[in-house]
Amino acid sequence: MTASATSQGQAYAGDDQEVATAPRADCIADSAGGLTFDVTDSGEPGMRDAAYLLLRRRESDDEVRLPLSPSADGRLRAALPSSVELAEGRWNAYAQVAGGEPRRLMPGVNDLRSLVDRAPSGARGHVAVRIPYATKQGNLSVRSWLRAPHAEVGEIQISDADVSVQGRVYGTALTGAAYAEAVRRTEPDLVRRAEVAAEGPGFTFTLGHGPLADSGPGPWDLWLRPEGESGPRIRLARLLDDVPDKKAIFTYPWVRVGTADGAVDSGLYYTNDNDLSVRIREASAQGAGGTRD
Repeated sequence: MTASATSQGQAYAGDDQEVATAPRADCIADSAGGLTFDVTDSGEPGMRDAAYLLLRRRESDDEVRLPLSPSADGRLRAALPSSVELAEGRWNAYAQVAGGEPRRLMPGVNDLRSLVDRAPSGARGHVAVRIPYATKQGNLSVRSWLRAPHAEVGEIQISDADVSVQGRVYGTALTGAAYAEAVRRTEPDLVRRAEVAAEGPGFTFTLGHGPLADSGPGPWDLWLRPEGESGPRIRLARLLDDVPDKKAIFTYPWVRVGTADGAVDSGLYYTNDNDLSVRIREASAQGAGGTRD
């Protein structure tokens, strides 16, 4: 079985096709990071002879082409092994007969059970995550992450004074010099550190609301420095499950914090890339809601 990557700049007519006319693909994810696509046979001439499943990354020319082969149930199957790298981003899925225009795929049944509580070995030095999902237009796309190394967020506890984050690091080791840091997004030189308690690949740190709130409204991005200043800087994220977009799913309460300039609200959230951040905002009368990006 082969997979090839190419670069093409053209837009596909299938990008805006009606979903009702699109072939459908069921997806099965495995714990290693691979995906299997089972595509309905549309009856298009040549579909069972020289057909491909095409993945095209948005806002780029990156493509991955996977051969579609007849399977026992009368459908066509393509496999994306974990060994084939898929750059971070959102990949639109198409079916294409040799010489024909790619046709946008419609999502069928996604079997993502193997992604729940997934714990990769990290032996390859990176973590690969691929999650198929339905777009707002009803088409099939794949959300991909490729992190080397990776700091996976686990349990989070929030109190009136601080937030405590547990997690696990992949692709590197924690040392006695490890620490976490919050970096103000609009002022990268403004950093607040937090000590890390490590046990094997697991880590815990506690970050006070006050040190972030004192700088006024704005977002702070959370990072792990497993070897201190001399080692890698790893963005904290939650990737190892079956939820492609966590921003609206994993929500946390706002905490009211007093500062010398008045009260503000502090809220933990996941970004559009499922990275963990904190937003400081002007105090809300409701104490909840608001925009977190």
